Amino acid sequence: MDETRGETTSTATPIDPGVRIGHVHLKVADLDRALGFYCGVLGFELTQRYGNQAAFISAGGYHHHIGLNTWESRGGTPPPPGTTGLYHLAVLYPTRAALADALRRLMRAGIRLTGASDHGVSEALYLDDPDGNGVELYWDRPAADWPRDASGAIAMFTKALDLNDLLSEPKAGA
Repeated sequence: MDETRGETTSTATPIDPGVRIGHVHLKVADLDRALGFYCGVLGFELTQRYGNQAAFISAGGYHHHIGLNTWESRGGTPPPPGTTGLYHLAVLYPTRAALADALRRLMRAGIRLTGASDHGVSEALYLDDPDGNGVELYWDRPAADWPRDASGAIAMFTKALDLNDLLSEPKAGA
């Protein structure tokens, strides 16, 4: 590691390209409140619950995409600014129409966005859950449509996402 720049130099073999992030566990202060947001607003399904200590939720019947627990955080407060920890969890939607549906759910629930961006490769909505955990809801454009520079490398950017245009998407499954 180059201590002067905080960079890691490695000649190790890259990780298998089939590796995926399987799930995330979040510390929450109030399990019912967290379930109200993740299941009641976003639409995840409860797959298992352990009293008021933990719950596992998913989309599409997977054992769990998100674990919610109060093991070290019951009644707690979010970490103060300027501390380390989770920046956000990201939920990948399969289509732009499904992301538009997520935006409609948030609007019906009166949940305020903290941001909305077009990154060229994806479009994303940013918000905080009831415990102050950052949440990104996004969809990826097809790889063939990703912006690239003259050398062919991905050229991501951040521009404001037009929410009215997103809302003009037909309802998912319609």
